[in-house]
Amino acid sequence: MSTSPSSAARQAQAALGALLREMRKEAGFTGRALAAATGQHYTRVSKIENGTQAPTPRDIEVWCRACGAEEHFPDLLASLRAIESAYQEFRRQGRSGMKRVLGAHTLDRYQQTSTFRIYEHNVIPGLFQTADYCAAMLSFWIGFLQTPDDLDAAVAVRMERQRVLYERGRRFAVVVEEQALRTWFGDDGVQAGVLDRLLAVMSLPNVSVGVIPLMAQRAGVASTGFWIFDDVLVALETPTASIEVTRPQEIELYVRMFGHLQTAAVYGRQARAIVGAVIRDLG
Repeated sequence: MSTSPSSAARQAQAALGALLREMRKEAGFTGRALAAATGQHYTRVSKIENGTQAPTPRDIEVWCRACGAEEHFPDLLASLRAIESAYQEFRRQGRSGMKRVLGAHTLDRYQQTSTFRIYEHNVIPGLFQTADYCAAMLSFWIGFLQTPDDLDAAVAVRMERQRVLYERGRRFAVVVEEQALRTWFGDDGVQAGVLDRLLAVMSLPNVSVGVIPLMAQRAGVASTGFWIFDDVLVALETPTASIEVTRPQEIELYVRMFGHLQTAAVYGRQARAIVGAVIRDLG
């Protein structure tokens, strides 16, 4: 754990400490009693519970065992891993260029995944982008994040990842908002090109694409785009950080949200009709 964690990581560390404190109390231990039962100094127990010091995996293991709550160990360990590695600042990564930023979700992760569940609210998913659309979008981020200009290499990385669409044994369930179809990167020719590409990809037998119409009645709204890799990782991005969620209970929430979004989407001819209407609106 960094000695100067980001505010988000610090909050996550405090939340983990609160969970461990609640576990101790439910087991009927005082702080000193738990320290004695786990072989730690009581001040260390206090620091962990107050979020000023990160526990180690061993700390969590003996804590759960002492409290008779071994079943909580996997979730708590996943939370610790998230604190250690989930927040990777784009500006720090970007010192080596946008190609490094895109490396937050490596090709290895794509190769290890059988089922992709993808939701995007304002962009066409990277696996479906054309090189021109990708270049127009990444050009903005290179300027915004003030990274070295390695645009061609960054676009090549994204295009390379699209090979997984054509590999056996992979399924892609995708939901996009109609707004994503109507958000331009580049000129109208670039936008028309990526929408044509989307129509082509929608015909692949291993790809399911749903579109949520602008005026559709819906039960829920996601606050950001996210990708679910099998049931082991959720990845999402903010303007300053790449976030990876590995805690099983949190992953389940994203899976549930994806189900709500699928319910609001239209598929098949209806989805293709929306894409076609947007292409016509481009003039």
